[in-house]
Amino acid sequence: MSEKELSVQGIVDCASAYYRSAILFAALEHDVFSKIESASESGATLDVVAGLCEADLRGMRLLLDGCVATGLLRKTGQLYFNSDAGRSVLIKGSPNDLGKAIGYNRDVYTAWGELAKLVKSGCPVEDPEVHLGRDDGRTNRFVLSMHGRALGIGRAVVPVLDLKGCSRLLDLAGGPGTYAVMMAEANSGLSCVTVDLPAVSKVASSLVAQSSAAEMVECRAGDYHSDVYEENGYDVVTIFGALHQESSEMIVDILKRANAALKPGGRIYILDMMTDETHASPQFSALFAVNMALTTDNGWVFSDKELYGWLEEAGFENCHTKNVAPPMPHWLVSAVKSKPAKPELD
Repeated sequence: MSEKELSVQGIVDCASAYYRSAILFAALEHDVFSKIESASESGATLDVVAGLCEADLRGMRLLLDGCVATGLLRKTGQLYFNSDAGRSVLIKGSPNDLGKAIGYNRDVYTAWGELAKLVKSGCPVEDPEVHLGRDDGRTNRFVLSMHGRALGIGRAVVPVLDLKGCSRLLDLAGGPGTYAVMMAEANSGLSCVTVDLPAVSKVASSLVAQSSAAEMVECRAGDYHSDVYEENGYDVVTIFGALHQESSEMIVDILKRANAALKPGGRIYILDMMTDETHASPQFSALFAVNMALTTDNGWVFSDKELYGWLEEAGFENCHTKNVAPPMPHWLVSAVKSKPAKPELD
């Protein structure tokens, strides 16, 4: 049996793996971790947690013990405690709060139950427009979840970007504008234009306005599928967490227009879930490809070597991959504008 093959017990565990996700989602919905933390440093009893959450005693006992069983909480006698990791990322408002980011997983939970339908039809099981403007509530939760995720990932990514001496940066499909804010805050004199669909850009504007870099970040409504940008107008282009929803042909088209926007010698950074050439490793990235196919028309995960080929076709050179620190297995690919993109052949 190869290292990746499941044992019989592994197959049984796989069949019930979603139990753990449901426990986490329900605990976050009731803000269990924050309530336990606020109750007492010496732990909280079932009665106290149920009261603070205004929940049924039996239902809350099942949930709390489920959290203990999955490692989300600790239990000593009749007292429940947050784990060290939970205290770091599951308490609402904490510096590393991942609650909103995990909220995205909760929103696509039902879509995963329709995976067999995707396999049969090859089409997404929900309309991509739902979280991109059609449903205000879902769009708002989606953008806020991307904000939470970007805060965590950005702490590892922004410091490794070579932005020294750069004055203008174009952030395509910039979502909540979080990366643009973090890059502007970390680099004095850098102004950023972040572009996304109107409904997304609207939420981003409100988030950026609350930041210390509000004057250095412009949230521009647009669509990177067709936008044309100021020629030779930028030192850097970034595309973070977006290209996994595009076909290879569209990726090349997006990269060509990004190339035209860059000054000679300008650099592009692409952060995304990527796999090796097998499209099966890392495991999380391979499974994320399924998630994207369930919710977008062209969703998948490509390899970094495939991306190198598209970048070279679009007029870039010196492609390089850097792995980003856990917990999310993102890869950062950089390249340099070498020449104008190849013209389309008639």
